[in-house]
Amino acid sequence: MSSESSKKNILAGSSSTTESTPVLALKEIVANLCREQNKIQNLLSSLGFALRSFNNLNQFLELAPLMAARVTDADCSALILVNNSGYLSLEQLHCQDHQMNQEIREAISSVINKTNNKQINSILSTSLDEKISNVLGKKSCLYSTPILVKNVERGRIYIFSSDSEYSWTQTKRKLLQLVSDQTSVAIANNELTVELRSKERQDRELEIASEIQLRLLPRQCPKIKGVNLAARCQTASRVGGDYYDFIPTNYDQFLQNKDFKQDDRFTCVPWSIVIGDVMGKGVPAGLIMTMTRGMLRAEVLHRHSPAQILQHLNHFMYVDLDNSHRFVTLFYSEYNPQNGCLSYSNAAHNPPLLWKGAAHNIQKLDTEGMLIGLDPDSQYEDGQVQLSSGDVVLYYTDGFTDAVNKKGLRFDEKNLIKVFEEGCQKYKNSQEILDYVFNQIENFVGSENDDNDDMTLVVMQIE
Repeated sequence: MSSESSKKNILAGSSSTTESTPVLALKEIVANLCREQNKIQNLLSSLGFALRSFNNLNQFLELAPLMAARVTDADCSALILVNNSGYLSLEQLHCQDHQMNQEIREAISSVINKTNNKQINSILSTSLDEKISNVLGKKSCLYSTPILVKNVERGRIYIFSSDSEYSWTQTKRKLLQLVSDQTSVAIANNELTVELRSKERQDRELEIASEIQLRLLPRQCPKIKGVNLAARCQTASRVGGDYYDFIPTNYDQFLQNKDFKQDDRFTCVPWSIVIGDVMGKGVPAGLIMTMTRGMLRAEVLHRHSPAQILQHLNHFMYVDLDNSHRFVTLFYSEYNPQNGCLSYSNAAHNPPLLWKGAAHNIQKLDTEGMLIGLDPDSQYEDGQVQLSSGDVVLYYTDGFTDAVNKKGLRFDEKNLIKVFEEGCQKYKNSQEILDYVFNQIENFVGSENDDNDDMTLVVMQIE
């Protein structure tokens, strides 16, 4: 090879080396960017996995500041939340440097203690950032983003850096926002879980209350000489305030009264037939109904007149009802199968309807009397009516007369009287009359309307 060609080769090699240096540098930069991107993706992926997997909110909150510091290349990160009482609290703090950790913890605690002199009732102000920054001075720079749950600011997540050349880029801002959004989702999920568990617990309690209430209502109607009885209680919710009962009027009957399996000698003695309604729905009304049942059953054994029984019941229950801001309407009656006499007294309940089989007309059974629990000194009146073969008495609650259809029209007492009259003319059995009245009211209301009150019927037919 000539010396001239050798020189050319050397020059070409030198040029190639010079040209390859920027390419290698660029490749190194790209490789570093890829590694950094992979690191961030892995961190965010880990945070997403934690969000899906952790059942404990505190576990996730421990992880959030760590991730925030890593994805933003910060020295430290802190999570501040507003607790259920409306006060700020330093939830988590992540910092590798012990001295910096101590300084930031003291700064945040100092600001929180001053801020918590007043509850946080509105969205957190960014002035919190300024206060923390003022306490720290020039030792560290800080940046933050809000944690929003249902568009309400529930806290802030902070990152701190002691590097004077640290730059807060748009990319870092977005990455911190991603961590904040994941934290918001974790908090919202936890609150939904707590709410769901509370609802499940309440549902279980309602099931128990409903079961107890159903057991307290008569399982079947008693056998009374010359009488055919039917009854049904349909609650608007699982626990209702309607009440009906068949109460034996002496202690021997109580002993024989399990599922009304009494012998023939008890079919000829008087029985109390009562219907009532506690103002309101749900568990509170159900509890008062239960209390009314127990006190009334005890009072019946004293063998007072219906008016006296209501008077004593009102006197005993007044304080409890007054404290609960509720009242009870009650119609109490006693039927004597020996003479066919029905004695009764009314405490502002819907007066039962009496179908006179011989005359084919309807009359109301009513007396003067106020609500149970309205006035401790209320007076009540006694009433009596002679029942004959073919007569039918309909005891009902205001769920029937107040029932509303999809057009907003009430069923009212006039329609109930009409339906009851039709039932008495068409059927000769108390159960059939009861079913007919319920069917008519259900047809009137329609299947789509479920915003009506409890409905209770007792039908007493003289055979």
